[in-house]
Amino acid sequence: MNINEIRRKITHQLTSGLGRSVSTHNDVLDPQKVRNILISRPNHRLGNTLLITPLIQEVHKVFPEAKIDIFLKGGVGHVVFQEYAYVDKLITLPKKHFKELGKYLASWFRLRKTNYDLAINVEQGSSSGRISLQMANSKFKFFGDDQDLKKDSEHIAKYPVLNFRSYIASLGIKSETAEIPTLNLMLTNQEKQLGKTQLQDLTKSEKPTICLFTYATGAKCFSQDWWTTFYNHLQKKYPQFNFIEILPIENVSQIDFQVPSFYSSDIRLMTAVMHNCIAFIGADSGIMHLASAAQIPVIGLFKSRAEKYGPYGNSSDAIIVADDNMQVCLEKVDRILETVISK
Repeated sequence: MNINEIRRKITHQLTSGLGRSVSTHNDVLDPQKVRNILISRPNHRLGNTLLITPLIQEVHKVFPEAKIDIFLKGGVGHVVFQEYAYVDKLITLPKKHFKELGKYLASWFRLRKTNYDLAINVEQGSSSGRISLQMANSKFKFFGDDQDLKKDSEHIAKYPVLNFRSYIASLGIKSETAEIPTLNLMLTNQEKQLGKTQLQDLTKSEKPTICLFTYATGAKCFSQDWWTTFYNHLQKKYPQFNFIEILPIENVSQIDFQVPSFYSSDIRLMTAVMHNCIAFIGADSGIMHLASAAQIPVIGLFKSRAEKYGPYGNSSDAIIVADDNMQVCLEKVDRILETVISK
């Protein structure tokens, strides 16, 4: 166990009992009078930031007159929430706080500068999230504690919304829709058109395109042989489609760059390119969630924990690839793709 794991374990033990969500109060929380809301998810990973976009949309639906501040870590939030008009301020902790201690402390103190009508911690197991709510000036605080949800609410994009609905129900406020918002980067029409142009430049073809992402970190990554067999099947089975590959920052291709590839440090441009594809297929990664935020069907290839971390929304699905069983995996992919194609 390294020093960061030890630090996280100790901090979690110290903060797990910190704070108690307010579910009853002498004052009434009137949705029409809520003007300032804080949502806390201090995690620097792209995927985890994208996965709170359904909650941000849900909070806006319930409190349409409110401005939302978000407490985050790292710089990716500015890109993700760029087109969320109702998101006001992003209060961000630096990714490496020991190297930027002054900025780190200043971000914590910024939490005290606004009086919030409601403060929400997204992840109940987040030590930093619980501390941030303890520090925030807010009459109503929801620490993200489990609201006795059903098992099918396990998904990491879904349960914060259901948790939030359960909490506000205890305050006499009901969500007006049962549908849960999907991940969404809120691409503009101009961005979508630019993505379409980039895709046409890549493929030099008017055929619809399937987007692949063949890389993943650590144990989530499938071998080059596995991906080569997988791609060869797709190429033969679906000649009516183009294929492109989105590359990671490491510039790695598990199919040895056999198809046109695209990488950009501009996350929104990368999303816009994927938005113009008919579907995305890739392993568990932040790019997979970015494809979900592009509002297209996503097929996620998993070795475990698909119920919690799989692609969410837009007719997406996750496949558990047990013991690298290629034939079973291909049959499942074909069934999903045929459904997508038929729509």
